[in-house]
Amino acid sequence: MRRLVPLFSAKSPAILEKWLEILLGSYSPETAQFLKKEKDPFSNPVAHQLSRGLKDLLAVLGEEKSVEEARAALDEIIRVLALQEIPPSQALAFVFYLKQVIRDELAEELQDLTLAPEMADLESRIDGLALLGFDGYMQRREKLCELKVNEVKARVSGLLRRAGIDITNP
Repeated sequence: MRRLVPLFSAKSPAILEKWLEILLGSYSPETAQFLKKEKDPFSNPVAHQLSRGLKDLLAVLGEEKSVEEARAALDEIIRVLALQEIPPSQALAFVFYLKQVIRDELAEELQDLTLAPEMADLESRIDGLALLGFDGYMQRREKLCELKVNEVKARVSGLLRRAGIDITNP
C-alpha cells in the first residue's frame, strides 16, 4: 500500500513554495528579489512559468503521470532556463534540490522506516526527471544555437548583397 503519496500530496503546497524559493534564489540577488516579490503573472511571466512548471512536476511525481506529461512539465521550466548562459548542471540542479525539500518537509513522517522503500522510489523518479530534463535542456540549447547561426547567415548574406557580392556564382 502506498502511504507516502498522501503525505507528499498534503505537503505539496509547502514543498512547492520552498522549491520555487530555491530555484528563484539561483538568479542574481536583484533579479531574485523581483521574481519573488512580483506576483502578477503579466508583470512577472518568468516566475509564473517556473511556478507552474514546478507545480506540474509535483503532480507528475505525486500522481505518477506519463513520461510525456513529465516532459511537458519540465519544458515549462527548461524553456526559461535554456535562455540563460549557464551550464546544464547548474540549470538542472533544481530537480535534485527537490529531494532535500521533500526530506525536510516530510522529516517527521520519514522517521517511520517502513516508508524508506517508497522514498527511495520517489527519489529514483526524481533522478529520472533530471535525465529527461537534461535531454530537453540540450534540445532547447541546440535550437537556440541553430537560430543564432541562421540569424548570422542572414545578416552576412544581406551584407554581401548590399556590397554587390554574389556568392551563388563563384
